[in-house]
Amino acid sequence: MSSNDLRRQLEHEIVLGEIVPGTRLDEVALTERFGVSRTPVREALQQLSMMQLVEIRPRRGAFVKKMSLKELVDMFEVMAELEGTCGKLAADRMIDEERDKLKELHLITEPLVKNKDYDGYYRANVAFHEAIYKGSHNDFLSDQTKSLRNRLTPYRRLQLRQSNRLNNSFQEHAEITEAITSGNKEMAEQLLGTHVTVQRGSFNDFLASLPMDLIDQSA
Repeated sequence: MSSNDLRRQLEHEIVLGEIVPGTRLDEVALTERFGVSRTPVREALQQLSMMQLVEIRPRRGAFVKKMSLKELVDMFEVMAELEGTCGKLAADRMIDEERDKLKELHLITEPLVKNKDYDGYYRANVAFHEAIYKGSHNDFLSDQTKSLRNRLTPYRRLQLRQSNRLNNSFQEHAEITEAITSGNKEMAEQLLGTHVTVQRGSFNDFLASLPMDLIDQSA
């Protein structure tokens, strides 16, 4: 396994919340797990550090990066703007096949909501949002939005476990899908910004619900 393969696997696990912020990524354990030498492990950790997913601390090792409360709020604010812009452009630029795909990606989440399949819904949610990023037909915007989304993933996953958030998210997706597929740029932008910051619920309640060990208390 190359360092790039290893980086992609660890990135996937961090992004899906399988490895939570604050977790120490032990080099020896990783070499044993993946059957590789320390060199690709160290290279992979350096790559993750450059992506801001991992923090390398001198003489202590590599840790999945935590965020301060202010950093978290700031990043959600920027995420709302990026997603809103993606939605506005997608409403203007999506072709018919992309609109049909977005409708399909929304509808397949309905049974996941009914079954309270949080993990399945989150994976489908990622596909739904990435279809919007792609539909913006702006590769730079799409890449930047995905990069920030990845950094916020452990926290965004927790949003879905708030009271009735799964149902609300599904309903919001329905409205977003309608706005984009009907070409309503302003509404798509507004709905996506609101959707990301959970303004229909309470963002402050969401922040208060976060486990304290996911937040950098020293910042």
